[in-house]
Amino acid sequence: MTREEALLKLEEFEKVSNALGHAMGIMYYDAATVAPKGSAQGRAETLGQLAGMMYELETSPEHEESIEVLFKEKEELSFVERRKIEEMHEGFEKMKKIPKELFTSYQMLSSESDAVWHEAKEKNDFAMFEPYLQKMFDMTKEIYSYTDPEKDPYDAALNSYEKGLTKERCDEFFKALREKIVPLIRRIQEKEQIDDSVLHLNYPKAQQEEFSEYLIDIMDINRDNFIIGETEHPFTTNFTKKDVRITTHYHENALASSLYSVVHECGHALYELHTGDELMNTCLGGGVSMAIHESQSRFYENIIGRSEAFTNLIYPFLKEKFSEQFKDVDEKSFYKMINRAEPSLIRTEADELTYSLHVMVRYELEKAMFKGEITAKDLPEMWKKLYKEYLGVDVPDDKQGVLQDSHWSNGNIGYFPSYALGSAYGPQILLEMEMELNLAEEIASGKLTKGNAWLEEHIWKFGCLYTPTELFEKVCGKFDPTYYTDYLEKKFSEIYGL
Repeated sequence: MTREEALLKLEEFEKVSNALGHAMGIMYYDAATVAPKGSAQGRAETLGQLAGMMYELETSPEHEESIEVLFKEKEELSFVERRKIEEMHEGFEKMKKIPKELFTSYQMLSSESDAVWHEAKEKNDFAMFEPYLQKMFDMTKEIYSYTDPEKDPYDAALNSYEKGLTKERCDEFFKALREKIVPLIRRIQEKEQIDDSVLHLNYPKAQQEEFSEYLIDIMDINRDNFIIGETEHPFTTNFTKKDVRITTHYHENALASSLYSVVHECGHALYELHTGDELMNTCLGGGVSMAIHESQSRFYENIIGRSEAFTNLIYPFLKEKFSEQFKDVDEKSFYKMINRAEPSLIRTEADELTYSLHVMVRYELEKAMFKGEITAKDLPEMWKKLYKEYLGVDVPDDKQGVLQDSHWSNGNIGYFPSYALGSAYGPQILLEMEMELNLAEEIASGKLTKGNAWLEEHIWKFGCLYTPTELFEKVCGKFDPTYYTDYLEKKFSEIYGL
């Protein structure tokens, strides 16, 4: 096979692969938003068939030959073609090591497990989810034993979401956070707490939906390629850069919940909507890693969304739409309410300061599961133990504890540390951005157009052309968590008068 023939074969492969991925993605989105509860089994069987087709496509001799031809001649290719081949070669080498039966069984288990998790959370019944969760951990570990036999299985899991990430690096990172954040939290706990009861009055869903549309306008998102839906656990998914979808969950007694879900998920969406056109429908046409992705969503949620400039911007809308609830609330008190810092139960609704401690709980549990130190049956009690140890809170039930996140149910094991890393990347990105524009003035203008353009130019447009470390260092230089801890200390010391 010549290089030209191999490039044509690769182009045809990408068309079929994208079509299968599109179909599977639509089914996942449908399942998480509008599909009836009783549809899980049929969907799992269909996904199993599609996964089998994907496996056959990706491990076919013809595909292997075209990849090997191009990989051997990669130095003769353009930069984009070379990066594509490198990524596809790595993916192929891993995929061919996984037995087909294991691969298709995993896809079916993921669909079934996710459906059971939704019901188990609703019923606060961990026992019904436990066997699925144990199978999910066992099967994930088994897959990594095939794809990365030379690696510690949990290192392989971490690496699958953030290339180069290891337990050693995570341990060092979380140690640095604990040394600075835990004492800061204790100092805040000695101060008079901010009263945020206004945020927990009644906020009708219809008006919150209107508020979401207002937020999307501020974030300057092209509605032709974007939509918002509802689900139990908010997420973002994309099929191409022309079809990006987010979800939220409305709680009528928690105004800030959907507010920051929408802003967070829109951060993910903006990244996907602005990858380079030349990368669309290729393996390079999306966010490069989960930590870089989370750096974008957490940047919008916290550094922009919880800034005083942003709370001042949205305050008039809330004052008008929720005049009774906000009758005694001024701009400064609203800003402080939004930034109330206090250990709590739910990760997705945690304040900016304590958030990473929630991630540490999940990280420690995943490590212990992979080591075989605990089983799924032990997770509820271990969860309660670590929440008491790290955050000082008592977990009243599994719905607010081990059942709160959807990640483990659909196999996203090793993902959680990316949230904390992404949060920590934000202050270094901010420092670079503010060398070229005043972010507070940009926010006050009512549209985030210039900030979006800066991030597109420096991060979004590159898709997966660079590794996560290469991309971050192109923008910010070496990663240093003290930028993050210094940012938190300065912000919350000012808010609480420390």
